[in-house]
Amino acid sequence: MKNNIILIGFMGVGKGTTARAYSQKYGLFTIDTDDLIESKENRKIKTIFKEDGEKYFRNCEQQCADWIEKCVINSLISCGGGFYNVSNLNRLGTVVLLDASFDWIFHRLSTSENAKAKLKKRPLFSELEKAKALYTQREKSYKKVADVIIDVEDKSIKNIIKEIERRVSL
Repeated sequence: MKNNIILIGFMGVGKGTTARAYSQKYGLFTIDTDDLIESKENRKIKTIFKEDGEKYFRNCEQQCADWIEKCVINSLISCGGGFYNVSNLNRLGTVVLLDASFDWIFHRLSTSENAKAKLKKRPLFSELEKAKALYTQREKSYKKVADVIIDVEDKSIKNIIKEIERRVSL
């Protein structure tokens, strides 16, 4: 058994924050798929998209998923917003969707302590209508591939972790 927890959800929902807090509490290794891709490619995702396009980036995500399937156990994996489309997602571990409304996610990002940096890291949020359309497009797909759905709106990280503990057995 892989015993991995795979966090999926829309950008800015708190996958990385949740992963770091869960890891700290349980001593699990935490992997961020976007960080792995940036490391392998030796460039930022924004640059990968600009230089090679989305299709190339999605191929990088699939390579990352293939590596995780072969090599990673007992870890928490925080995934980029589009990672849910990899062909072997269900073989990587228990897929947990961190779910929230678009408005809540945008409010979370725009009112956070380091809001400018968080929004800059997600250039799509500079075009709100496009970001909202992408959210709407992905919303049902996220729910379809998830083993567990956790509504994170207005919940503390502590409560989100408790819910993951309660609903996912490692």
